[in-house]
Amino acid sequence: MTTDQHCNDTVKGRYSKFLTDRDPYEKRAEEASLLTIPALFPRKGHTANSILPTPFQSIGARGVNTLASKLLLALLPPNNPFFKLQIDEFTITELSADPKAKTQIENALASIERDTVNSIETSSLRVDLFECLKHLIVTGNSLLYLPPDGSGGCVFPLSKYVVKRDPSGNVLEIITLESLSNHTLTPELQALLSKSKEDCEPGGKALELYTHIERCDGMWEVKQELEGIVVPDSEGTYPLDNCPWIPIRFTKIDNEDYGRGFVEEYLGDLYSLEGLSQAIVEGAAAAAKILFLVKPGGQTKIKTIASAKNAAVVQGDAADVTVLQAQKFYDFRTAQETADRITERLSAAFMLTSAVQRQAERVTAEEIRLLAKELEESLGGIYSVLSQELQLPMVRVIMANLTRKGKLPKLPKNIVKPMIVTGLDALGRGYDREALVSFLQTLTAVLGSDVMKTYIEVSEAITRLAVSSGIDTKGLVKPPEVVAQEQQQQQQMAMMQQLGPNAVNAVGKMAAQAQQQQPTQ
Repeated sequence: MTTDQHCNDTVKGRYSKFLTDRDPYEKRAEEASLLTIPALFPRKGHTANSILPTPFQSIGARGVNTLASKLLLALLPPNNPFFKLQIDEFTITELSADPKAKTQIENALASIERDTVNSIETSSLRVDLFECLKHLIVTGNSLLYLPPDGSGGCVFPLSKYVVKRDPSGNVLEIITLESLSNHTLTPELQALLSKSKEDCEPGGKALELYTHIERCDGMWEVKQELEGIVVPDSEGTYPLDNCPWIPIRFTKIDNEDYGRGFVEEYLGDLYSLEGLSQAIVEGAAAAAKILFLVKPGGQTKIKTIASAKNAAVVQGDAADVTVLQAQKFYDFRTAQETADRITERLSAAFMLTSAVQRQAERVTAEEIRLLAKELEESLGGIYSVLSQELQLPMVRVIMANLTRKGKLPKLPKNIVKPMIVTGLDALGRGYDREALVSFLQTLTAVLGSDVMKTYIEVSEAITRLAVSSGIDTKGLVKPPEVVAQEQQQQQQMAMMQQLGPNAVNAVGKMAAQAQQQQPTQ
């Protein structure tokens, strides 16, 4: 939809039109949050003074926090590039005919990658991403905003933005809603509001700020509207591949504007576990209540039993006194076993440690590692969606901000492109490292170490291993000319030791003769 088709609509009016499409996703998000972390996405009408419901089971909250932590470590490994800057082989060949040019270019690009990762680590982006991932797991949707100053990010829950996509999933329009206080506005904005609304009083109701981001003519057009008034100097544009507003989905569904959460797929088990946990807890509390029954007309008096102290000696007949019991042991056992089976299924789905280790006397570490790997591989589809809708746009925006500040060199467009590399066994550049190590080990095992040293350039192999591991080799690895000079000196020393003192004297005489034969200037 172009701007001309809704030029007369206010941003608030368009936001209201999109609410109908968002409503079913909000309802499912509220249900999922109610069974996991109620405070993450409370029901409509909730305020800071409202009391949130407390689930009878904690497996939902544990699962969401654990899965969010694992995803955060996989998508944003600490101090390790989760992306690589790629340049095609044809361009490298055009730049230089030197076969080592590729390694030199990759080494320079790896330095840019490390600078970008360092910028991320020094900001609060990791905290914001953790919150964003929790929203994705529970509600299936979240909006991440990356400000130009690189101070971190801002996470918008599903209830604070609307989005419109084309049938292929490409974003066409985003509108965010923020609540502001009159005290936080600049004097110019306060004066502008006072002119448009005479009843605008400082400290009154919260003001609604709408931010409209729309795709138009190959770029993003942005403007803000406060209480129906366009905010001065808020209109601008962004390149199509560099928009700081990033709407993210946990799962991609064609012809739908929003995604579905991970929790939604397991709502049946969560509802069942919640009901069983509530029944078991309330039943256990009832069963824990102790009631003594005294036979009417018996020799034992009720007052005697009620007032007797512990270990006291009283007069009475034991046959007259019984303890009330629920006789529900087998019923509780059935409910507990069913709840345990559901808990195991949910623990496996949320990748909790209890699901990895089987119940046995001896469980090896290798067995736990293989089972954990099997569970993580089941999230491969999730990694692929988040890499395209979260990591790749985030890298582009952060690198653009750093380039604008002069902290990164300006890279040629359409030649150097970031590529997300998210692994399971090894993250970042781990795939390149593992392939290179496997090749060298196979070559040594099949042909022998002597053949490998003959045909493999050792300095090049060391450099490529360092680049694949994200390690800066400057000042760490000796240059080839230094290595050659040291080897020559070692050979000369070894030769002198073999020939003895006479060889030293002979070398000295040869050096003196050579000096005398030099022509005088």
